[in-house]
Amino acid sequence: MANAIPETKSRSTATTSDPGAPPAAGRSLSDHAYQKLLDMIVHRQLSGGEVLVESRLAGALGLTRTPLREALVRLEGEGLLVKQANRSFAVRAVQVSEFFQSLRVREYLESHAAALAATRAAPVDIEVLRNRIAHLAKIEAQSPEHWKLDNDLHNWLAQSSGNAVLAQVVRKLRITTQLFEIGQPFDRVQADAAEHLAILRALEQGDSAAARHKIVQHLHNIEADVLRIVSSH
Repeated sequence: MANAIPETKSRSTATTSDPGAPPAAGRSLSDHAYQKLLDMIVHRQLSGGEVLVESRLAGALGLTRTPLREALVRLEGEGLLVKQANRSFAVRAVQVSEFFQSLRVREYLESHAAALAATRAAPVDIEVLRNRIAHLAKIEAQSPEHWKLDNDLHNWLAQSSGNAVLAQVVRKLRITTQLFEIGQPFDRVQADAAEHLAILRALEQGDSAAARHKIVQHLHNIEADVLRIVSSH
């Protein structure tokens, strides 16, 4: 069964640089607030551990407190925010030890998912992802579009395993590792592109062993790069 890839949506300048821009047609104020806050986290405008002042955010986004609060609760439920003792929210801060531990669990789960997906992944999905990789490989630095593609590929891979529980756990672990990565001077655009394409080739060939190996190699390379960066600080 085909596992649909979320449709790519281009981000206008207003989306990323104008917090007060009106919501897109068909999007609720709560969804608008959610996307804006998510963009601010990915753009590092809100950093790990930062406490969010709701009145200030509501003013910046041009919203009332109700849709903003709904968005904050949603982000908390997804593991991006944590609630403080005074009931305010803060961006979740991920420590290096939690990052490495989460990455090791991802390696175990995603390698198993890749082996299963090699016999289930839809060719049309593989082609969509390959085209998106080719487009974003031209971008020199990591961007929100890069993170979206990274999320879509890894979450699709887990879903393609046919195990919904495994996919849900992988998605939560990815939030942890991504929160750490976007807070670091970390740039793997070209490396990610090459490694993701290698994973897709193995899936396209229906080679479970190769798919397992390529995802493990990809996560090992990320681990090595992060270890090099944190060791130099």
